[in-house]
Amino acid sequence: MAAARGVFAGPIKRLLPRGSFTQTRSWCSNGSVSDKKEVRLNRLEGEDNGIVEVLMCRERARNSLGHVFVGQMRDLVSSLQHDSAVRVLVFRSLIPGVFCAGADLKERAQMSNAEAELFVHGLRSLMNDIAALPMPTIAAVDGFALGGGLELALACDLRTAAHCAQMGLIETTRGLLPGAGGSQRLPRTVGFAVAKELIFTGRRVGGEQAVNLGLVNRSVPQNQTGDAAHREALSLAREILPQAPIAVRMAKVAMNRGAEVDISSGMAIEGMCYARLIPTRDRQEGMAAFIEKRPPRYTGE
Repeated sequence: MAAARGVFAGPIKRLLPRGSFTQTRSWCSNGSVSDKKEVRLNRLEGEDNGIVEVLMCRERARNSLGHVFVGQMRDLVSSLQHDSAVRVLVFRSLIPGVFCAGADLKERAQMSNAEAELFVHGLRSLMNDIAALPMPTIAAVDGFALGGGLELALACDLRTAAHCAQMGLIETTRGLLPGAGGSQRLPRTVGFAVAKELIFTGRRVGGEQAVNLGLVNRSVPQNQTGDAAHREALSLAREILPQAPIAVRMAKVAMNRGAEVDISSGMAIEGMCYARLIPTRDRQEGMAAFIEKRPPRYTGE
């Protein structure tokens, strides 16, 4: 639990005054953007201050997990580890009809066996880093999330999907098995029997079936702009945003660490996380707001 106690580098920063919501422009198709990165951040403003989006746009390769894409994602995730201003993190694609198409097979075909093994090891490490981020994470699946793309979504805490989304760990159809955490996270998400069926067959499931399986938290009909899952992810993020940020982060630690151990050890982890919250100003604010019958004003301190 030493890691759990050291999760916070400092207090969560006080929110800026609330104002209007600010949308990002689609830099994917904007030729005026000179430094087109395949992965970048968008920090929302106004009433959505504290929600941050990871924007994925490897346009010609459908966000496939190539060297540049993975390297930029790794740097970005590393920069977020101690960013206390981020209350909720949403992973989304700017490419219509696709979240992430999985492995870059063109790059993979040029690798030796040793190089491919090393690259997949790095990919598995990246997914572990995403799963270990201290803030709640949401994957907005508007379109295809196959192989490593679904493994990326599974590394997030929560998932939203459009009904028309297609998700699957399809590696067995290519002579492989899920190698970036999918063989471990899918059974923990949908149960072992269902996960084995999906992985053994390489089957794809749509958004409506995915929510019934427990693979995604929410599934919604696709809209005319093709971003229904993203909008639903923002709706979910806005439900998390008003809650006490340190409490939310410590709840994530308690659940993630507790899932790895027996119930007795899990109870001890819960107790240590709870003790971390006792001296916070947010706990005092929560109690005061309840007594005074008003909404709490949490500052992350």
